[in-house]
Amino acid sequence: MKDFSKETDARIVIDELLRQAKWDPADQSQILTEIPVYGRGGKDESDIARDSKGDDSDAFTQTRDGDYVPSGRADYVLLSQSGKPLAVIEAKRKAIHPYVAKNQVLPYAKQLGAPFIFLTNGELIYFWDYTNDDARIVNSFYSRRDLERLVTMRQEHKPLATIEIPDYYIKQGEQRQVRPYQKATMKALDQVVELGKRRFLMHLPTGTGKTDLICLYLKRYFEAGRAERVLFLVDREQLAKQAIEAIQDILDRYSSYWLKSGMAKQEQQLTVCLLQTMIGRYEEYTSGYFDVVIADECHRSIYGTWQTALTHFDALHIGLTATPSEYIERNTFKFYQCKEGEPDFTYHITDALKDEYLIPYKFATGITLFLAQGADLDEDHYDPGEFERRWTNEDSNRKMMHEFDRLAWENYKELAPEQKIAPGKAIVFAITKHHAARLTQYLNDLHPEQRGRYAEVITSDVPNADDLIRKFKYEDYPQVAVSVGMLDTGFDCRDVLHLVMCRRVFSPILYQQMRGRGTRTAPHIGKQKFIIYDFFGNHTYFNDSDTDIFTGVGGGHITTGPPKPPKPPRDLIELGLQDEWLYAVTYVEVGLEGERIDKKKYITNWEQAIREAAKGDKIIQKIKDGIELTENEEGKLAQRLNSPKMYYNEDNLRRAYRKPGGTLIDFIKAALGSFKLKSNDEELTGNFQAWLVTKNLTPEQAQYLTILKNRGIVKGKIEINDLFEPPLSILNAAGLGVELFGEVGLKEIITDINESVFIQKVA
Repeated sequence: MKDFSKETDARIVIDELLRQAKWDPADQSQILTEIPVYGRGGKDESDIARDSKGDDSDAFTQTRDGDYVPSGRADYVLLSQSGKPLAVIEAKRKAIHPYVAKNQVLPYAKQLGAPFIFLTNGELIYFWDYTNDDARIVNSFYSRRDLERLVTMRQEHKPLATIEIPDYYIKQGEQRQVRPYQKATMKALDQVVELGKRRFLMHLPTGTGKTDLICLYLKRYFEAGRAERVLFLVDREQLAKQAIEAIQDILDRYSSYWLKSGMAKQEQQLTVCLLQTMIGRYEEYTSGYFDVVIADECHRSIYGTWQTALTHFDALHIGLTATPSEYIERNTFKFYQCKEGEPDFTYHITDALKDEYLIPYKFATGITLFLAQGADLDEDHYDPGEFERRWTNEDSNRKMMHEFDRLAWENYKELAPEQKIAPGKAIVFAITKHHAARLTQYLNDLHPEQRGRYAEVITSDVPNADDLIRKFKYEDYPQVAVSVGMLDTGFDCRDVLHLVMCRRVFSPILYQQMRGRGTRTAPHIGKQKFIIYDFFGNHTYFNDSDTDIFTGVGGGHITTGPPKPPKPPRDLIELGLQDEWLYAVTYVEVGLEGERIDKKKYITNWEQAIREAAKGDKIIQKIKDGIELTENEEGKLAQRLNSPKMYYNEDNLRRAYRKPGGTLIDFIKAALGSFKLKSNDEELTGNFQAWLVTKNLTPEQAQYLTILKNRGIVKGKIEINDLFEPPLSILNAAGLGVELFGEVGLKEIITDINESVFIQKVA
């Protein structure tokens, strides 16, 4: 590999980085190089474009603000469309850390009238808005459009205090009140922005209107002239649907769209995108493209592959989460520049219930609980954790549905006096797709008069899942939605009165997310409470009750039954991914009945089907030819592939390939041979590079950590003992690490790498 040890060598790399940011180094209307900055007497602005030589003596001149500018040369000057300097680039050779050149280049920028500075050695890039902030590492140069936009906003923006926080807003044609805690959140965010902090973490419980709140804030932010382009990142399709609906309702004056895999990028003001999609497309954007980046359920976004979709963008980052602080991993607090365990704003679930902004719950009594302990038959014990995976019991399933249905019909008027259709909306959480299909059948058997419309399966394999979700939310039937994973988190239906847990839940985060599906207020039906039918005793495991709410730690004082889960360790990492399905299970469940197909066979069938379809399918042919799709084409293709007999969708393909970040387009290209899915080693290397860009390290420190990274790829993590064993001991890794970081610092940086890069799969 060539060692870019000279500044001229580094400039080869810099020129390419500029091209990637849509600059043309050969076009002197865009970029000037080796521009003399005069000390003796100075020159006017028109001389910048004409001169290629100048006096490099040691003379100085004094700028308007009192700085003395030495005669010298600016390596690069980036020009606006009108020919005015936008930024000065100071180029250094690889061995020099670019940050040290700040004081050298600052007088040049001031003399030339350039408001921005980039410092780079071809590996690291620093961006410096020197009148407002210190220099900070960015992933790419800004485009001309980015820099011109910043100049305009800086000239025209207003103090946020002058933009009124409204008392009411309209959503879905209904006037809603801006709640006190929502106003308090906006004021806290105003203060953070005005103080120059570029990251903000808010914790609000499920059902308290985080999406509405952020839309209202963005409306004020736009009005203040602080932003032109915003990215809204989510990690589930249901969250993306709800985000774009809220944005197009509350922020209807601003252009918006949902960027899906395979679609052409659009120049809109608001972009909604799945993390999984942005991971493969972030290089299409410069680091300065977005002014604000929102990360919904951000505690799942700061790790491994996911973090690249965030760290690439140099913007105001706002993190939203419903996860209690005790279960937010420390790197989330670091990323959002908060003290550990202290988001910038918190509204506790107990306060939300006390203030009646969330609906309280109770647990149904009189339901069978034998599944919580498992079953014994012929001296064999059947583990409840394997129910519906290795063993089943039809009588148990029928009994669960019968008891839930009976109790729901008896109690629904007590829960919501104005609910007209019995028993009110209910969500049943099943274990597998096959399990969901049978529970749905049993419920429909109880109500033959509805001709199969009483309950519906809603999983990724249902071709009309979106239509069924719409019917469940806004029409009389179905009354019951039975799902696996799809409605556990991020699903918003205010009318839900019943939550039916037909599965074990060991994750405290998931348990609270599932419980949160019922907490939303619904004045139009007089909703006063909702009921949880917990057939597997999950609330006992978490010591949860209607009088002593489980909020992540603590809980009730039950001394019998399963042990209470311990307080989470500070190194807990929980991504919300069903890793047992992605990694441990050898089959994929497909179709409405949940047929089990071996993962290898599923992939073989998929690749054969795509290659065959490519011969006559115009949309797949476009993908093969590298042509981006329209939103309509992307939607039609996804629907066609998820049709009966095939059931090829992102959810199933991610499980089959064991690639939680893969998109439908990725898997199509992989089947066609035009795209290679990243190996585990490649993913970890990418994770490491994304993590490295967030650290302010010397070249020597970065090189040392690269050596440790290679060991981590082999073992799955890095341990201190590894430094004292071959091959690292041969390199004196322990001594060199202490020399570079100090003893405490070395331990901290290794912990950081393990938590951010080498994430252990959750079993």
